[in-house]
Amino acid sequence: MVPGGESWPMIHVNVSSSAGGCTLGTSAFFRYMVRLADHDVKLSNVDKEELQVLAAIPHALEPEEDILGAFGRGWRIVPPRDSLDWTVLEASPRRLRCALEYARNLLWTRASELRISAKEIASIEEEFDALDGVVRRAEAAGVPVNLSYVT
Repeated sequence: MVPGGESWPMIHVNVSSSAGGCTLGTSAFFRYMVRLADHDVKLSNVDKEELQVLAAIPHALEPEEDILGAFGRGWRIVPPRDSLDWTVLEASPRRLRCALEYARNLLWTRASELRISAKEIASIEEEFDALDGVVRRAEAAGVPVNLSYVT
């Protein structure tokens, strides 16, 4: 449950590259890392720019129309190529790692403001470690990382 009593659906963030992949399955990771910019906290323009790559991670099967064709520094949205494919965010490993570390630091410094529990922080840290391993392998191999989520 989130503050106010509403519940979050099951959300899986899929991370892949030719150097490996993983699936992140906690709603806390999605809510507090991927959608951190959506929270009712004051963010500077620098904060918003750093979090933009995470906020752009699309729903694999039902991407929002305004996200298709979007791009930014070190990332872009790649539409499906055929009926067996899905929409993904393609990011350079370095850009993605920077965004994740930035979000992680914001999460820790603003934990009370975000009303996040210790249990949620622990689950986010576990998921962060799995994702960081994929990103580091992709960076070492010189290949991009693809991300999307499903509910």
